[in-house]
Amino acid sequence: MQFFSKNIFFDICKIVFTLFVALISAIAFQLANIPAPFFLGSLIGVFIIGASIRQTQTLLTIANWFYLPVIIGISVMIGTNFTPDIFQNAQKWSLTISIMIVATICVTLISFQFLRKIKLYEPKQAFLCSIPGGQAEAVIMARELVEKDYVVALFHLVRIAVVFISTPILLALIEGNLAIKRSNEILAEMPNLTDLSFIQIIMFLALCFGGYWLARLFRIPLPHLLGPIFLSSILHITGMVELNRISEVVIIAQLTIGASVGARLAQISLFELKTALFDACITSAIIIAAYLLVAWLIVATTNVTFLSIWLAFVPGGLYEATILALIFGFDVAFVAFHHLVRVLLIFVSMPIFITSISKSG
Repeated sequence: MQFFSKNIFFDICKIVFTLFVALISAIAFQLANIPAPFFLGSLIGVFIIGASIRQTQTLLTIANWFYLPVIIGISVMIGTNFTPDIFQNAQKWSLTISIMIVATICVTLISFQFLRKIKLYEPKQAFLCSIPGGQAEAVIMARELVEKDYVVALFHLVRIAVVFISTPILLALIEGNLAIKRSNEILAEMPNLTDLSFIQIIMFLALCFGGYWLARLFRIPLPHLLGPIFLSSILHITGMVELNRISEVVIIAQLTIGASVGARLAQISLFELKTALFDACITSAIIIAAYLLVAWLIVATTNVTFLSIWLAFVPGGLYEATILALIFGFDVAFVAFHHLVRVLLIFVSMPIFITSISKSG
């Protein structure tokens, strides 16, 4: 019990230090009028500190027992965007969802062939490095299936970092300072915890814990993500519950996710992994370029704005993409729905492909 308590104490100290670095960096980015300051600032700030001061790397970490509740909370917030007219909208999205599924399959196969045939990667490792999403699941599976699981982690970290550092900057370049101003106004206008009634706070906590444990009970994959989203979405679609997005939850989620990615990125030794880093950059370029091309084609043939379709297609994590859509005022349900479909596609297909590769091997 004493060992457990000591570990918890050390975890808390590390989390406080990591979030302190993230918050200071985010405030600096906000004062500099940089887009998505809480997310982008925390990611870059933690990465710079960890990479430049190696002694801090053991302190820069977000423990899972803290990270998962934050994800559960933002998942409930994502569910609040699924209004009763979601099914009508889903029919309108059928074309882009179908295109996204085809693009995901094609991009994965192209990247897999590049790593397998040209770079001569082991098949399982090549496949896990090629998946445009589901990075947490890919890394977990890599620990069990391949020897160099850190290479798989590096591939996903490079792609996520490139995508989510460039996307806010891309938005600022396309829409100008008005987009940055609008994102800050949206965040400022969100209700605070103090604005919620006691019943609403209880309902929020019930959706968090209830969604997670129901997902565990019915063995739904990714219970910390899909459980709260599904429960929150169902209750909001039926009109049984109506919760507003809470600014503190959104800010904490940005700091936590950004700091977590930055901390993991800082721990990678670029000297030791220079070959894998080069391959990761090439693979990321292939994946991102393919999705960019598909996004531009959709924009050219429909009336969808580029940034909204890019956030829906962006080859990264659901949490990061929906947070960016949230703070920049895009249709969060549109973005989240596309990413949910891709997450489910990847999660269902991953074991099938791995089993197939194992048998062929």
